[in-house]
Amino acid sequence: MNTVVIKNKEVKMNEKKFFSKNLIVLLVAVVALMAFNQYQLSSLSGLAVATTSFQGDGKDLSILDVSQLKSTGHTLAAVFPVEDIKSTQDAINMLVPKGTPEYGNDLGVSFDDPVSSLSKLAQMYRPLKAEVQKSNPDAWNRFMNLASKPVGISCEFCCGLNAVGIDKNGNSMCGCQHNPALLSVALYLTAYTDYSDAEILREVMRWKTLFFPKNMVELGMTVAGGDTSALKDLPGMVGGC
Repeated sequence: MNTVVIKNKEVKMNEKKFFSKNLIVLLVAVVALMAFNQYQLSSLSGLAVATTSFQGDGKDLSILDVSQLKSTGHTLAAVFPVEDIKSTQDAINMLVPKGTPEYGNDLGVSFDDPVSSLSKLAQMYRPLKAEVQKSNPDAWNRFMNLASKPVGISCEFCCGLNAVGIDKNGNSMCGCQHNPALLSVALYLTAYTDYSDAEILREVMRWKTLFFPKNMVELGMTVAGGDTSALKDLPGMVGGC
């Protein structure tokens, strides 16, 4: 009996040592992870400070006459401070959106989930079009007036369209997802927000950059007169045609 008791005590002591050792290792790992996370957060905070001026919201759009825009390049230069672009990274920071726009929760979309958002926005256009045509004809006419201009509300980088993506009846001129997705953004903001035409175009350009990062950043660099040689690492297109 005494031998059994001694052995049991030895087992318990060994278990305590085992668990104590494991606990120490776990605590060290947790502390290390917390330190790493803090470092990452500090790095991101520094990046956020560095890129705050490149979000495009600081440009005064109240005086913009969108009827004078003749291409996607014109639109980019009109709604973003492209004169501040000095490098490819500047262009990326300025044009590639992050987070969730203020209308994102209503639509169930986020810049941080481009593939899912692309699908949702693309499927939304037909029912949204029918709804706005019926319930808000003024908004529909305003949307048609904007989207029928060569301002870049189109999938021009994947399907060969120019800067206009609708026909005379407001139908998408392409069967890919990108075109109706961009049309949905423009139509929703026209009908259900107080965004000006210029503000709508800025949002469309953000989504278009998200869908065609390489093409749009290259266009931004070209408009700004910058070096486009460092764009080879950017993805050409998000989602399929």
